[in-house]
Amino acid sequence: MNKYITAILVLMMSFLSMAHGDKDHSNKDEKAIIDIINSIKYGWENGDGKPFRKNFLDFKGARYVESGGQNSGLNSLVEHHVEPEKDALEYLKLDFSEIEIHFEGEAKSFAWAIAATRVKGKVNKSGKEFDKSGYQTFLLRKIDGFWKVVHSHSSSRDYKPKKVHKH
Repeated sequence: MNKYITAILVLMMSFLSMAHGDKDHSNKDEKAIIDIINSIKYGWENGDGKPFRKNFLDFKGARYVESGGQNSGLNSLVEHHVEPEKDALEYLKLDFSEIEIHFEGEAKSFAWAIAATRVKGKVNKSGKEFDKSGYQTFLLRKIDGFWKVVHSHSSSRDYKPKKVHKH
């Protein structure tokens, strides 16, 4: 009887350890994805393609959508969108907030993240300033232990703060 109880206790402890391990694993994965999103923010704001090349999976058929336009492939995104903005804009300020991360499948090797966005900037040539808000979605796959963005989609419109009604 003692062996039976001991076996059950050992089994219960191992299940509890595994469950705790999954939570730690999930937190580690969430942190890794948040770090990727923060590095992408840095890349956009500084016209730096390195965070994109490090964190995006470059594959045939890759497409990245930004407010109605799309870049086919990582080189197109970096060379025709991210890096040229460094010279075209006096400044670019990007904020991601309300980030939600969802994991899919038993292996949790696929994730998607959605974030509210706010982007402000000033165009060098015209001096025009813009202030837009919207949402960004990132689709990610875990490859060889590292998360990689396989698709992103951003959509925004002119920022219009919600009116507060006074009674």
